Amino acid sequence: MQVSFTPAFVRQLKSLPKKLQDEVFEKTELLGNSENHEKLKVHKLKGRLSGRYSFSVDYATRIVFCYLKTKPKEACLLAIGDHEVYEK
Repeated sequence: MQVSFTPAFVRQLKSLPKKLQDEVFEKTELLGNSENHEKLKVHKLKGRLSGRYSFSVDYATRIVFCYLKTKPKEACLLAIGDHEVYEK
């Protein structure tokens, strides 16, 4: 599976400390293989974010993404941050 990024995600990522950015890249690489989704604890979001998914980078940092209807399947990373990322 391919992984793409929105410009907003890239801006948010650049504002994070370098060590956390490196961890984001590691987790994003794992996301590319659907067998790792259980390991990442990928889960569907509800309510206002229905149709989107999330996984944890570390204890405090979350990534919100969606699956694009492309062949092959593609995940598009939308936002990164603490739990407030769900409120944006």
